[in-house]
Amino acid sequence: MKYLGVNEIREEFLKFFESKDHLRLPSFPLVPRNDNSLLLINSGMAPMKAYFTGQEIPPSKRVTTCQKCIRTGDIDNVGKTARHGTFFEMLGDFSFGDYFKNEIVPWSWEFVTKVLEIPEDRLYVTIYEEDDETGKIWHDVVGLPWDRIVKLGKEDNFWEHGTGPCGPCTEIYYDRGPEYGCDSPTCGVGCDCDRYMEFWNLVLTQFNAEEDGTYTELAMKNVDTGMGLERMATIMQGVDSIFDVDTVKSIRDAVCAKANVEYGKDHKTDVSVRVITDHIRSVTMMTADGVLPSNEGRGYVLRRLLRRAARHGKLLGIEGEFLAELSKSVIACSGEAYPELVEKQDYIFKILSIEENSFYKTIDKGMEILKADMEEMKAVGEKVMSGEKSFRLYDTYGFPVDLTKEILAEEGMEIDEDAFTAEMKAQKERARSARAKSNYMGAAETVYNELPVELETAFAGYDVYDVANAKIVALVANEAVAETAQAGDAVAVFLDRTPFYAESGGQVGDQGVIKTETGVVKVTNCVKVVGGKIAHMGEVTEGLVQVGEMACANIDVELRMASSRNHSATHLLHKA
Repeated sequence: MKYLGVNEIREEFLKFFESKDHLRLPSFPLVPRNDNSLLLINSGMAPMKAYFTGQEIPPSKRVTTCQKCIRTGDIDNVGKTARHGTFFEMLGDFSFGDYFKNEIVPWSWEFVTKVLEIPEDRLYVTIYEEDDETGKIWHDVVGLPWDRIVKLGKEDNFWEHGTGPCGPCTEIYYDRGPEYGCDSPTCGVGCDCDRYMEFWNLVLTQFNAEEDGTYTELAMKNVDTGMGLERMATIMQGVDSIFDVDTVKSIRDAVCAKANVEYGKDHKTDVSVRVITDHIRSVTMMTADGVLPSNEGRGYVLRRLLRRAARHGKLLGIEGEFLAELSKSVIACSGEAYPELVEKQDYIFKILSIEENSFYKTIDKGMEILKADMEEMKAVGEKVMSGEKSFRLYDTYGFPVDLTKEILAEEGMEIDEDAFTAEMKAQKERARSARAKSNYMGAAETVYNELPVELETAFAGYDVYDVANAKIVALVANEAVAETAQAGDAVAVFLDRTPFYAESGGQVGDQGVIKTETGVVKVTNCVKVVGGKIAHMGEVTEGLVQVGEMACANIDVELRMASSRNHSATHLLHKA
């Protein structure tokens, strides 16, 4: 068996299936297209669903990809073990009504034994216990002895999700050796120990699951295979963990260098190193694909991963911001395979820096409060933090509740989930009640009164239609003073200088666009608020904007001219 790096394995796989007349496609973005069932792409076949269902015509009946994937179901275990991760790459080949079992089974064996040169005596396969057809192909065509073909039940080797297309699976396993076994006399393929590692799953979509529980043969049968790239690399490189394979190890080494620590010497240190290593891969890839930090959906996944990595950096003693710098190691490892990383690297650095900086502003005070609360709990032997305390951290200090849970868990404590939920519900009711008692301007003045009294905006003049070097000096997002605002947020933007005319004297305010390096705001009105401050009202339509950023402010000239004409005509009419 020859040593192959991650990038080499990826290329060998894709080239092999190109030689079998497959069309090589680039990885689809992590953000699903026309699929509301997923927050993020989590498997190689997920972006292909429309091809399998017939909703879209595939570019070829034979396709091969290496797909970027994110899975966060085991996020709490990432770092604690050497095998859990949130980001991974999935190699796959797909047949849309073209080839089937007779082709993919011999091809998979050819790739594993001839291209990767894995010794045949280290390989086993599993089949669905009722799928004798695939078993015979493995035995009669490939030549695998029956004692290396293991039959497993429906739970392990049959793929289905309710009604619709489904079918048996056949999986290929690598025997790592008895030193990885559990010493049980029944230890074998399918055992929970670490000896037998499954690395390639071949899904053979053969049937349609009917409403009455029966199965009918599909006229157009499909193949969908998935091989975890990092897992395959652990075999080819003879290492025990995804954190030891070449590309991931280079990121791990960059983390250790930044923190001035040595991996493998201390368990607690290793946990933090693994968390940062995994999460910086995820957030770099997600940001490149257009995901932005937010408090819901995929944006929340990104924010949680980024903040978790930032916190573990502080546990390692890293001073100042460091995530953008570490993302360079991800780009260096994977930029050739995923050119969008290189193309968008400055944007990636900017977004990571903004979010990390914002997190540190909220975290310090919250950590002080949390530590004091934990000391009080320890003093009286309490293990459960009250909903009032955990909600105060969240609501008053902006401290993420997931982070509170994680820090408490490290000390064998937890929050009162029901009480926290009740506090959250009560707060929403109070906010709703307050809004019901105030008119729009009353609510707005309350928000704008929180801005610095000395805040001023210089109006550039009636003959100026754009300002190229305006600075964002304040933001109100969704009726709250904020440091950042992102796509979808309703905002009021305050600039140090502006070409926008603020609504006054019967003339409507200007409309237009404010652009920064990282985002775009569509301005639908410009008004003066409390203290004469000029508020550019609108919505963030792209990316993210932040206080302190330089911006280009451009008004809609045609609307300005039309408004001026209407105002002049109305003025003359009243005068007459």
